[in-house]
Amino acid sequence: MGTNTPRFPRVVLKLSGESFASAGERGINMDEVLHISRQIHQAQKHGCEIAVVIGGGNILRGAQFISTSGGGIHEATAHYMGMLATVINGLALQDALESLGCQTRLMTAIKMDGVAEPYIRRRAHRHLENGRIIILAAGTGSPFVTTDTAAVQRALEIEASVVFKATRVDGVYSEDPEKNPHAVFYRELDYQTVLRKNLRVMDQTAIAQCMEHDLPLLIFNYQVDGNIERAILGDTIGTYIGTSSSVEA
Repeated sequence: MGTNTPRFPRVVLKLSGESFASAGERGINMDEVLHISRQIHQAQKHGCEIAVVIGGGNILRGAQFISTSGGGIHEATAHYMGMLATVINGLALQDALESLGCQTRLMTAIKMDGVAEPYIRRRAHRHLENGRIIILAAGTGSPFVTTDTAAVQRALEIEASVVFKATRVDGVYSEDPEKNPHAVFYRELDYQTVLRKNLRVMDQTAIAQCMEHDLPLLIFNYQVDGNIERAILGDTIGTYIGTSSSVEA
């Protein structure tokens, strides 16, 4: 174990599917997956319990199959297809973490015994207590629910201290900094400001759930080496989102 005590003893790390692909591409690039896995492995050495919720946008997004003209796949079916994409990513992440010596469990909200355990809250707790990194795939198992909301839901269920959302930018901005270089960076925000300004951090359902249960969020750039470890130790990185009493917007 590391000598530094983690600020957050149990976290949910939300990764987008795009973090598994090369910039501007689709599919899985195992170099990218290994880069993230090394960061997770290093962070866990400090004694932090880590659950990972992953998206599937690098493989497919359910929305791309939905047709408003009536010729596409039913929207619910498209969402299930997206859930299965997250399981493919989960398998890749599991192999990468285990190649580094981590103990892992892949748990899915949709039962598929041949490749993963079913998600059971008490079992997830036990895995974390035993030092295993758990990878939570297939969202909540229900259509019309984003993986952002799934991350918050799982964080509440397993009593995580915080939700980390790893992105390609340094945190939350007033606008997309990749499109507007003059966008304003926010170091800290409260939930109400995020909702009022419609800042594109997570979907509004996820933010509202965090606000209702006073679950903090930390948004940061996963591409900077060591940032997951820094986040767990409480270093000042990214954008912290919490209650208005503890955050100045």
